[in-house]
Formats: sequence, structure tokens, C-alpha cells
Amino acid sequence: MTEWTRVCSISELPEGSWKVVDVEDVLIAVFNVAGKYHAIEDICTHDGGELASGKVEGCEVICPRHGARFCLKTGAALTPPAYEPVDVFPVKIEADSLWTRDDRWD
Repeated sequence: MTEWTRVCSISELPEGSWKVVDVEDVLIAVFNVAGKYHAIEDICTHDGGELASGKVEGCEVICPRHGARFCLKTGAALTPPAYEPVDVFPVKIEADSLWTRDDRWD
């Protein structure tokens, strides 16, 4: 089981922003959407490009390379050219900080 990794303080991630953190060589992008925090693997399942700098519309991120959309809540691929989901990760708030971890191998 991986340990929790501190992403940042809550004040460092205002609404509409994102931050990428390296969790044991996995890049995880944490987004603040309307005051709710969502964490996904920062890799497009279509071509391996990063997702974090893509435009966020509602609870979807749009891949900046080819326009595939992914649900930030579930990781589902919503439009071509991506068909496979991205992994999602838990987020917790503790001591005024955001934390995440890669729980895929628990």
C-alpha cells in the first residue's frame, strides 16, 4: 500500500486550478472543481500526453493534444480519440492540506 502524499495546502489550490504531484513515479493531477477535489493520473490513454494543462469544463478535462474528454470524477473516457479511462485516486483533506495516494495496488 502506498502512503499518502501531500499535494499542497488548500489555499494553494483555489477553485478552477490544478496541481500535479509525483507519487512513487506516477504523476497525479489534482483539480479543484467548484470546491471539490478530484485526482486522476496525468496521462491521456490515447497517446500518453499529459492532461493537467487541458481546459476544464464542468467536471471534464479536455486533452490539450487531441481533444479527448475525461470525467474527473470517474476517469471515464467520454469522447474519441480516447476509449480507455484514466485512473482516479483518492483525495483527503487533513491539517489544511490536500493529500492523495496511488491505491491501485492495495
